[in-house]
Amino acid sequence: MTQTWSRRVVVRSLGAGLPLAAVLADATLARAAAATLSEVSIPVAGGQPLRASLALPAKLPAPTVMLIHEWWGLNDQIKAVAAELAQAGYMALAVDLYDGKQAGSAEEAGTLMKAVDAAVAESQVAAGVDWLRAETRSTGKVGTVGWCFGGGWSLRASVARPVDATVVYYGDVSLPAARLARLQGPVVGHFANRDQWINRAMVEGFERAMAEVGKTLTVYWYDADHAFANPTGARYDAEDAKLAWERTLDFYHANLR
Repeated sequence: MTQTWSRRVVVRSLGAGLPLAAVLADATLARAAAATLSEVSIPVAGGQPLRASLALPAKLPAPTVMLIHEWWGLNDQIKAVAAELAQAGYMALAVDLYDGKQAGSAEEAGTLMKAVDAAVAESQVAAGVDWLRAETRSTGKVGTVGWCFGGGWSLRASVARPVDATVVYYGDVSLPAARLARLQGPVVGHFANRDQWINRAMVEGFERAMAEVGKTLTVYWYDADHAFANPTGARYDAEDAKLAWERTLDFYHANLR
């Protein structure tokens, strides 16, 4: 598949109105969308460079969004979401906290996730935010988004470096109030009633901690399970995923434009 052919596929698919979920659920379309991104290497103080994939909108400079992958790794689906954000007018950077590795099973995904060094990952996401804010193609506005493993790191990136808008999809939000006090912009969280891991007790603790330090948080609950926004998984909920994505785009429009 050539780069030119891939771009035509994506323009017809995303640009012509095919829902994002349809692209993510189709391996060929997701691969074509991923092929439109360019690879970048971002310096990290005291460590090896951060791998990332970049999607650019038609009009620059543009507000930016940093995407952080699920426990599967930086795959075509996450890159396809970056391509969708570029279609919506954002400069989208999908970072790779697994250094090129991807999981083919839940067991492999768990192993990769547990192998992540939190201090190293914090340096990496901080470098990603710094890179986006300093980029000449950027307006200087930065948002973050992540799912599952990446949802927790979306929040942690915004603690490590001030950002203008943070979106968490069913990620670990069990941070103490003292750390959350470092947040600058508002946070939106998408959570599922039937999620046994990122459960209501964790989220309610997060709400209390955010209120304690006077930070803006909007929490949305869905009658769904963990990973409800992933159309390649068994727990996908099309209606709730669509609504969560619409809310995410509205949030970015209000805070990054």
